Parts: sequence; C-alpha cells; structure tokens
Amino acid sequence: MDDLGAYPKGRTGRDPLALECSEPGTGLRFVELNHVWGHGAPVVPGDPDLRIERPATHARDGVTAQKFTGNMHISTHLNAPIHLIQGGADVASLEVNRFFGSGVVLDLPRGRWEMVSAADLEKAAPAIREGDIVVIDTGWHRKYSDSMEYFGLAPGLAEDAARWLVDKKVALVGIDTPFIDNPMATSMAAHRNGPQMKRLPAFYKKQTGREAKADFPKWNPAHRALLAAGIPTIENIGGGVDLVKGKRVTIQALPWRFQHGDACVVRVMAILDPAGAYRVASGE
Repeated sequence: MDDLGAYPKGRTGRDPLALECSEPGTGLRFVELNHVWGHGAPVVPGDPDLRIERPATHARDGVTAQKFTGNMHISTHLNAPIHLIQGGADVASLEVNRFFGSGVVLDLPRGRWEMVSAADLEKAAPAIREGDIVVIDTGWHRKYSDSMEYFGLAPGLAEDAARWLVDKKVALVGIDTPFIDNPMATSMAAHRNGPQMKRLPAFYKKQTGREAKADFPKWNPAHRALLAAGIPTIENIGGGVDLVKGKRVTIQALPWRFQHGDACVVRVMAILDPAGAYRVASGE
C-alpha cells in the first residue's frame, strides 16, 4: 500500500440491506425491524427533506464526516409522550426497561384505510401480556415509499384498540404504517394543520361517498391515548418484520438519550433463541 492508499472496492463488513444475522457462538438470531435511514428516505408530507452533507471528505481532508438536517419523524422512529401530550415525558426521560424485553409481533393484515380494533387485539396470537412490547404487522411496510398510497391510504389503530393496550399496560407499541392512527385522523387530511395531502379528503369522498371528517372526527385519538398513558410508540416498522410475524420474540429498540426530544430514530431488533439456551424468546 502506498501513501495514497490501495483500498478494496465495494462493501466490507455486513450488508446494510440484510434483514437478519446470527451470532455464531450462541446461535441467537437477530432480525431487523427497521427501514433504512438516510438520504432519500420518504418524509411525511409537509415535512422538510432529510439533508445529509459531508463537511470533510477523504479526497480533500483525509477523513470523512457527515452532518444532517431534518426532523426525527423519518424512517423507523420512536415518539415520546411529549410529541402530542403537553408536559409529557421526553425521549431521555423514558424508562429504559420499555425498550428491551419480551414482546409479540402480531400478523394483522389490513388494506386501504382499514382499522385494527380492540377485538382484533383481544383474539390475536400470540396473546398480548402485561408489560409486552407490541409490534403490529399490517403488511403496509411493503408499500413504504414517497407515495400518496403509503402516507394517505394506510390502515391505522382504532381508538378502542389503543385504550385496550393502555388497559393491558404494555410497554411499547410499534406499527408498520406511517402513523399510529388512520391518516384520515391526522393532518394528512382535514384535521389541524391540514390537509398536508391536498387531494386526500376529496379522494376519500370519491372512493367511499363519505366525508373524511365525519368518519374520523377526532385528531390522532389512538396515538394521543397511548402517549397520554406514558406508552411510547414506534412508526414505520419494516425490514424483516414478516420473518417474525405471529411469533413471541425478545425486542430491543433503544433510542438516543435525547433530552427534550419528542422523537428519535431508533434501531429495532427482534432477537430469537432457537436453541433455548438463554432467557430469550425462541420465536415459537
């Protein structure tokens, strides 16, 4: 190698798009539940794009460094209570034990504007236990993109489902949609600060024959119910969630220690122990 460097071309290390890996010594299996974060990630309509710049480069400076500008509601991210609840806990104030523990990945496929109800959660398998981390796989993560379909036509969690989860005293709730609520109950449609998607209310009426505000009179009711109870939420679950749907697993979802933060990008991982040698869910 000369002083300019003769470096191998292409990727080294782990493929950043890989959905799972195993730890050779223990046999533990790790499954990504994230979409990739970075330049070009879809942003919520009305939000600024994520900008990533390199103030230092190898060619000029012999080192590379990056900075980003954008909010935290991009890709797979965690919302703290303060996001919607005045006086609620910020990201740094949340109990760490909410972000690691036993949980379920529920297989609840839903289509355009459909809802996940309390009745759906009551009969879901595996059964939800007190203290669980609950991840809901509606199948909508497969549509993740900068599109009206992904952000405007998504399913959502009904208010009665959110209140059921509050009563169950779960630790954390994640879903593979852009919002906890149906987008018609958010500022994407005819609620406060909206419609951010200008065509959406008229499109809803054309498709259903009904007014969106009449069908969804409350603003973010499910999300506000969860956050008001101190239960943080994760939106845009993705990655390999289909690999673990319908299973009880151990979940890790550690955010930054972000003081005053309302939200934070988060790495969500399902951990399985097929051999049963550790106190980690087997995934059965």
